[in-house]
Amino acid sequence: MEINYDAQGLVPVVIQDWNTGEVLTLAYANAEAVARTRETGELHLWSRSRNELWHKGATSGNTQAVKALRVDCDGDSLLALVEPAGPACHTGARTCFFTGDLEPPAPHEVLPALERTLHARQAQRPEGSYTVALLDDPGHIGEKVQEEAEEVARAAREETDDRVDSEAADVLYHLLVLLRSRDRSLADATGVLRERRR
Repeated sequence: MEINYDAQGLVPVVIQDWNTGEVLTLAYANAEAVARTRETGELHLWSRSRNELWHKGATSGNTQAVKALRVDCDGDSLLALVEPAGPACHTGARTCFFTGDLEPPAPHEVLPALERTLHARQAQRPEGSYTVALLDDPGHIGEKVQEEAEEVARAAREETDDRVDSEAADVLYHLLVLLRSRDRSLADATGVLRERRR
């Protein structure tokens, strides 16, 4: 679809994390930035404050590899799905949208935030952490995933919807710990599902 640039030759670009669905920032691009993005596979934008082409992350190293570039139904905005190499925000925050009413987290934010917490536990190893104890015993993690899967299956047969939800949450937590112990992520598993759709 043709892109409809505004009177200044710009189009807004919503930048979203390819793996988590989290919105990282909103920026603008002109035709040259869109062409450079398509040529290089890395996000290029137009800096309205500096009035110049901007290769996202060229200075900081926090580049954004573009996995998909989508045009909206009217052609007057873009969605860039990216794999960020670091924080998206100039403040060092993961996303530019970190102020305002942050609670409760949106449903799609919960599992990515949990994965980041698990990664931090693995790196920082706080004393007394249940997660660290699991990470130190890979065999036990597998047993816990089996145990929690049996409990959610039993809850589905015999218990309330609230119990099913609770047990399913336990399965997800333990599964994410298992993945983290193998340096894998939910994105790796969902990538397999994406391939199976073909």
